[in-house]
Amino acid sequence: MAAGAGAETVTKACATGPAGRRPGPYDGRVAIRADRILLVDDEPRVRQVVSAYLEREGFKVDQAADAATAREFLAGPPPDLVVLDVMFPGASGLDLLADLRANSDVPVIMLTARSGEDDRIRGLELGADDYVVKPFSPRELVARIRTVLRRTRRRPQEGTIRHPDLEIDVSARQVWAEGRSVELTAKEFDLLAFLAGHPLQVFSRNVLLEEVWDSSAEWQDPATVTVHVRRLRTKLQPESGESRWLETVWGVGYRFRP
Repeated sequence: MAAGAGAETVTKACATGPAGRRPGPYDGRVAIRADRILLVDDEPRVRQVVSAYLEREGFKVDQAADAATAREFLAGPPPDLVVLDVMFPGASGLDLLADLRANSDVPVIMLTARSGEDDRIRGLELGADDYVVKPFSPRELVARIRTVLRRTRRRPQEGTIRHPDLEIDVSARQVWAEGRSVELTAKEFDLLAFLAGHPLQVFSRNVLLEEVWDSSAEWQDPATVTVHVRRLRTKLQPESGESRWLETVWGVGYRFRP
């Protein structure tokens, strides 16, 4: 990508924060684990500014200016996410994405400078998880990265989750409790599958909003979780209206007890 509006916008956005700002305290999002991002863009200024911003937010960043260098990184331990420019010399970002999807499901966010939809649609068809249009704000890119990481990490597992008297077919989205088929709404199923997939782990309502609803308490009422847990209990054991599997941990949240 030629230097210009994209780089200027990135630079301006990165400079808007207070001078010398250090990363804030952990906010419960994904950067606590120092997720590794592979940034593939042929423009040095874009790589420099975006990398600095991502590192300031707690990520580790590898940089590649072309497809060949990107492939070298991808041949080793896979990154947690790839930020991939559509246009650069040699093989395009779309070519690299197609090759990557043949062997890996690592999350990918595409960067495109084109105003048309063709690149974005093609990227999504090839398996991109999201896209950002240049010029863009690094703050927006960080938000997209965190959202994609959170979403892809809770992709439902295939097969069946089995606990005594409870069976959850994740692929078919069917539930049997004590040998009885249970009809659940989409979110009720997602909530049950998430909790049953993490037995004995306690999750606050705010964390469940992020993991299951792909939202946060800022935009959703945490009472939404309480209502869905109550409905699940009633549906799983209609005779008593209480479920032996979904346990309230007072003052904290909920957990699944096999």
